[in-house]
Amino acid sequence: MLNYKQVELKREKMNETSYVVVFPSIFSKNKIPQLIKNIKKILKIKNQKYNSVKRDGDIILIDANDPVFASSAINLLFGIEKIAITRQVKNDFQNIVSEITTIGGNLLLKGEKFLVRVEGISKGFIVKDVEIAATSNIIEKKSNLGAYPGTDEKFDKLLYTYLTKNYAYVCIFTDKGKGGIPYQSQEQQVICAVFDEISAISCYETIKQGYDTKIIVCYRQESELMNLAKMINQIIPRLVQDEIKIEFFNLKINSNGNKNYLIYLNSIIEILLSFSNKRISLSLSPLIFSGNFIDNALNRVFSKKKIPIIPLTGVDNQLFLEAKEIGLERSIKKLEKMISIRSNDVPKVSKTDIEFAFNTKKEVFVKLGVNNVHDILDSLNEDH
Repeated sequence: MLNYKQVELKREKMNETSYVVVFPSIFSKNKIPQLIKNIKKILKIKNQKYNSVKRDGDIILIDANDPVFASSAINLLFGIEKIAITRQVKNDFQNIVSEITTIGGNLLLKGEKFLVRVEGISKGFIVKDVEIAATSNIIEKKSNLGAYPGTDEKFDKLLYTYLTKNYAYVCIFTDKGKGGIPYQSQEQQVICAVFDEISAISCYETIKQGYDTKIIVCYRQESELMNLAKMINQIIPRLVQDEIKIEFFNLKINSNGNKNYLIYLNSIIEILLSFSNKRISLSLSPLIFSGNFIDNALNRVFSKKKIPIIPLTGVDNQLFLEAKEIGLERSIKKLEKMISIRSNDVPKVSKTDIEFAFNTKKEVFVKLGVNNVHDILDSLNEDH
């Protein structure tokens, strides 16, 4: 992760223009225009001023007033493999070696192992020669640090440079992106429900797969709302919208036992089917639920002439990694318990439960900010 205080310190010392460079995920390389559109949106939403957002080959270059905060905002988006704060120099052997040496010398700490890695389009030279020359220069000019070369398997700091046709981008700091493809690149709207940890990850994955996602929230007890609001708060920034409408439904279904949980799930599917959206995202996985239960859910969706989306299909241990991405580290044990459901039951839905849920519906408009959780809870407590 980026150490922003350290970035600011180094940037003050270097006193030169830095750029944010976005490296699209492999699945986003044919969707770069949509990713650029999303970058401009998120910068506007986060009040980050910029001079330009443009493409340079397979990467996106952002000239932002504050690269540190701009990179933090941009890294909320899907479709990114990694994001970097860089310096731009001409794609010339001597310029590149000199810049890597300068930046590497400023970034390295005493006794650190470093690795120089250069990738991209070289012009009249071999990238390996740049790596060797820059490594030698750093060892010679920064001998007082006692820094020395590492290996691909073992190093403390990576000094990464990417070459395009005309420029080299020497990275000051890099951060891992969220992967996936850009939001709305599918050009199809999907509705999904968030009601527990698994459903939150499923919703997150739906957005990550590029769908224009409408979210509803279902709950059984008011005591669940705080936790659900926190989950929603981690998900909605990925929607690249300044204000999001979320509908809340209360279902009076007992919270104990597997059978009641399956009744709850089936009731939520019924609520989802009542919306006009043609595509329904189901938080189901064959690794968790029985074939009978999933088949029944799919048949119900098809019977309404709608299309089911199952974003968790094929997601195994990645489930726990994505749980951490949306702040559910403390819920890992609960998730492990939830995925151990063992039941072939396909319980019926009570019309009374569904009617009650619709009678409790509340619409909440969330304007992205620092107080989202409290804003959601305060809106739900208002009289409508």
